Amino acid sequence: MYDTQSLARLIENIPRPSSFLLDLWFPSVQTSPAEEIVFDIRDGARKVAPFVSPLVAGKVVTDQGFRTNTFSPAYIKIKTPIDPKRPLKRQAGETIGGGFHPGTRARDLVAALAAEHVDMLHQRLELMAAEALLDGQVTVSGDQYPTHVVDFGRKAEHSIDISATGDWLSSTPTNDLTDWSMRLLQACGQRPSDAVMGLAAYQALIKHDDVKERLETRRLEGTRLQGGPDLAAPGASYMGELDGLPIYVHVDWYVDPDTGEESLIVPTNHVILAAPALNGTRAFGAIRDHDLSFIAQPFAAKSWTDHDPSVRYLMTQSAPLIVPVVPNASLSAKVLPD
Repeated sequence: MYDTQSLARLIENIPRPSSFLLDLWFPSVQTSPAEEIVFDIRDGARKVAPFVSPLVAGKVVTDQGFRTNTFSPAYIKIKTPIDPKRPLKRQAGETIGGGFHPGTRARDLVAALAAEHVDMLHQRLELMAAEALLDGQVTVSGDQYPTHVVDFGRKAEHSIDISATGDWLSSTPTNDLTDWSMRLLQACGQRPSDAVMGLAAYQALIKHDDVKERLETRRLEGTRLQGGPDLAAPGASYMGELDGLPIYVHVDWYVDPDTGEESLIVPTNHVILAAPALNGTRAFGAIRDHDLSFIAQPFAAKSWTDHDPSVRYLMTQSAPLIVPVVPNASLSAKVLPD
């Protein structure tokens, strides 16, 4: 199971962890056979067909604008050594005294580590999705990789801050949500499909009597909204529908790999709105590895051994970027002070 093809099948067959923002707004996957990721950004503008006399030549209408961008993403390389003593010891859940051959335990350890690597990679993608939705841009930096800010060109008025002037404890949140929905409708031709809030933002929203009266919760069935996304993702809760807009609360954390600090993926005082026109895409560049034949796929794993001392390594690689193809189909708002 340690050869490249077997590990590729293993990675492909690992159930992907639920990632709420990715699953909700970034369902598409794009792979590139080159080092660079090429992606298009559209403005979402709606043009009206012009009138002309039937006796004159047709009026030339330029193609709806989009711009093509290229980006060489930072690389992710998760490498984990497998302690050669672990296959010799009983694993969790194994019968007392041990019921498996050490070789079987070693293969099970590789499979478990591969699943752990996939979880870590999805957590990174989820964090990038949150950043794209909150800021309209993604900051990419890493060891020996200069910091790059990938700015998708979202309108400045789609990053809102009312925390200092009329936050949700004192203003009318329903009016704000309606105004912001209309802003998205004007920008991309669609109303938002969902609103995702931090916990404090939702708690401020629900304090208002008009919200309590208008919040519809009858469509909730267990952890799944009828006709909506699967809510198996940790930290995601469906709270109801407000004037036709599904409301979710997102409370989930990540640990910064550089500082070790734990932070919320969606800040507790923020609200995110987005429409299907966002056309969110998970883009991946080619894997720069001779052993893997520079394969174009989201995640690629390989394994090898050092002979003295004997140790096996598992490494999973990826070159990702999260892309909102129509960035003006999303909007974020800070509704409470820090």
